[in-house]
Amino acid sequence: MESQIRTIIVDDELLACRRLEKLLKEDKEIDITAVCKNGVEAIEQIHEKNPDLLFLDIQMPEINGFEVLQHIETDLMPATIFVTAYNEYALKAFEVHALDYLMKPFSKSRFNEALGRVKNIIAREAQSNIDEKVDQLLKFVHNDEPLSRILVKSSDHYSFLKSEDIVWIEAAGNYVRIHTSSKKHLIRETMTNMVEKLDSNLFFRIHRSTIVNVEKVKELEKWFHGDYKVVMDNGEKLTMSRNYKELLDRFS
Repeated sequence: MESQIRTIIVDDELLACRRLEKLLKEDKEIDITAVCKNGVEAIEQIHEKNPDLLFLDIQMPEINGFEVLQHIETDLMPATIFVTAYNEYALKAFEVHALDYLMKPFSKSRFNEALGRVKNIIAREAQSNIDEKVDQLLKFVHNDEPLSRILVKSSDHYSFLKSEDIVWIEAAGNYVRIHTSSKKHLIRETMTNMVEKLDSNLFFRIHRSTIVNVEKVKELEKWFHGDYKVVMDNGEKLTMSRNYKELLDRFS
């Protein structure tokens, strides 16, 4: 038997979760690996289970479906079927950019149609198509709106970190380490993605492994060979490479 499609359901409505579970259990190709009642649980389970397919409700409290996807790295992005009660106008975005969607309440035939379509995409291993579709949809919905908060894990729970509280960010292998005035947070993300997600008016890359919040910069000191030292308001000194001089324009 071929490997099953690892699937996660995310919906804050219990009845909606149960219906999706019932329909999915009728398909022997599907393996339901998790059922999540909110976006925070979804992010945790996606990182832990690395699913192939996600049934994702959009309108959820605290963190919505779009924000869930914003917190998932490209290499972990599953094929996604959105479950939504959005109005007809908003659905145009899904028709153009989404892999597929289910409009609540949906029929069994519509469910099977969406599932069949996405299963074909997964079978063709068109991961690049999946990534592109999700990225296009997020850009359409948010209109390139930068992240105002980031989900971070502290011991055994998740919490939100306001982007304005970030002092600087450093690369740490396949992760980034976020420095605030009092804590450090390690999250699985790339420096390139962080630059793209954060407000470009506030966050500057000063080195291939360093991003700073310009509001937390105290001063710049000339260093050797055209480099500078960036002095943060907490006293830390960071090296700005000659290849990353955009910050100078802000201080000139």
